[in-house]
Amino acid sequence: MSLRLSWLEGEWAVSRLAPGAAVPSWATEPAWFSISRTPEELTVVGPAHLVPEGVQSEGPWRMFRVEGTLAFTETGVLSGLSGELAAAGISVFVISTYDTDYVLVPADEADAARSVLRRAGYLWAAP
Repeated sequence: MSLRLSWLEGEWAVSRLAPGAAVPSWATEPAWFSISRTPEELTVVGPAHLVPEGVQSEGPWRMFRVEGTLAFTETGVLSGLSGELAAAGISVFVISTYDTDYVLVPADEADAARSVLRRAGYLWAAP
């Protein structure tokens, strides 16, 4: 399977809030965001510049997506991507949606991640 990848614009942050915290307005402001709530935490992924001072956050990250819609029966998509990046010592944070997968890599390793995945046969959309 030949997957095509494309970068999303900007730098991203992964933030942790208390499990009972209300979803903050800054989290839902951008066109792209992801929010997950568990009994232990509220996680917000969004543009790094929107995260207020004092919020526990990791970043900056760069994010790419697998282009197109992935069938639920497709296997190994994330395993292939994360395996190649892990072998190169690049950490990832992954978000899956109904249609596709998004992978965040540390911003200072984005160029290396792109090179690693290109050498592994992944195609990249023009920037």
